[in-house]
Amino acid sequence: MPPVRLPGLGAAIVVAPLALGIPLPTLVLGLGTLAVVTAVAIHPPLAAYLLLATTPLIVGIERGVAIPVLRPNEALLLLICGGLVSRGLVRLAAGLRPHLRVGPLDAAIVALAVTSSLTPLLWMAARGKQITSDDVLYALTMWKFLGVYLIVRSSIRTERQAHRCLWISVTVACVVAVVAILQALELFGVPGLLARHYVSPGQESRLFEARGTATLGSSFAVADVMVFNLAVAFGLLFWKRRRQATVIGMAILLLLGIPASGQVSGIIGLVVGVVAIGLLTRRLTRVGMLLLGVAPIALVVFQPVIARRMGDLDPVTGLPYSWVARVRNLRTHFWPELFSDFSFVLGVRPSARVEVHRAGRDFLWIESGHTWLLWTGGIPLFVAFCWFLLVSLRKTARVARARADAIGIAALASFSGLSVVAVLMTLDPHLTLRGTADLLFSLLALACIRDAQRRE
Repeated sequence: MPPVRLPGLGAAIVVAPLALGIPLPTLVLGLGTLAVVTAVAIHPPLAAYLLLATTPLIVGIERGVAIPVLRPNEALLLLICGGLVSRGLVRLAAGLRPHLRVGPLDAAIVALAVTSSLTPLLWMAARGKQITSDDVLYALTMWKFLGVYLIVRSSIRTERQAHRCLWISVTVACVVAVVAILQALELFGVPGLLARHYVSPGQESRLFEARGTATLGSSFAVADVMVFNLAVAFGLLFWKRRRQATVIGMAILLLLGIPASGQVSGIIGLVVGVVAIGLLTRRLTRVGMLLLGVAPIALVVFQPVIARRMGDLDPVTGLPYSWVARVRNLRTHFWPELFSDFSFVLGVRPSARVEVHRAGRDFLWIESGHTWLLWTGGIPLFVAFCWFLLVSLRKTARVARARADAIGIAALASFSGLSVVAVLMTLDPHLTLRGTADLLFSLLALACIRDAQRRE
């Protein structure tokens, strides 16, 4: 087509739907959808770049607020899948068949998805229990993260692309850290801005509790994302040795984002993650020095947050009131049903919450990762989780020790993140936290790039 006709064709594509009476917002949404699918089909690495760049910023938007039924990050995930599938079909039609091989890590993630969805749903059907829409949505959770893993693994093929992914992840995490810090300190009206889209109606007070939920919608996820990206930053410092001043500044900002979350578990996760990094790289002293240097700054900046959180300690047990409440909720609402009639063998149901009638909340969620495993899928899911941890920790440790490039950094961050999840599952189901899981499975996929290149 002659170049002179291209502007006219573009104008016709835009004007024709308007002439037919299609609303402008619908037209913009349709064109945006077409643009994403087309761009990903033409240049697959865009799939991983889009996920890493947008997920931490939109994953906290409540379901149905911007898009009916779906969260914005879920809609984007479907569009990206559509682009990659379209490319795959074109290649298949051209006679280019994909060479697929399922490794131990792939099998372990699939086992997590199956034992958290199909197994419990079949067990509910066998017992004659009603399967609700809540059960179906929760059953799809691990399949969604399997999709994230496959998208990143299939779209990123080179070390340079992986390096770009790591920089995108750390940069966006710094943006989240700034939002969390401003929210925790209640500066510049940030809590009010977040209340428009990042919290359920009637729950706006949660944004003023000295806990930085930021754009992830969860203070636990904020702490996790900071720790995971801190491992990436340390890897860039140790092995890339470029833009060191920038990376150090990012690392300091990520460290400040952890106390901004207001979570004690965030500090525990930081210790676990740093020890994992230090032991794997044999640079524990250097990592510890950076932490000691940032600690006084954090104590001064977050003195109001620390004071408020210290006021939430139970004088009898010395534990945070939230920890005491979660144990009480487990004993009252979850453990009686879980441990009656041997329900823990194959699980109770995929839905990880129960309806309550309390002032300010309608549901209680399972605030224990191990209880969630048994409640959702029973012993099969618990075993699948242990197998996943064993396989993934061994693989990422091996890759991190063997490679001093972006793939090795991704393996280092994966190893650190897996160690954090393994410990913090005692407190909350961090394996499925929005934001936390998205980043963890993306890093795991980046750590597997060597295998993808060998198959090519």
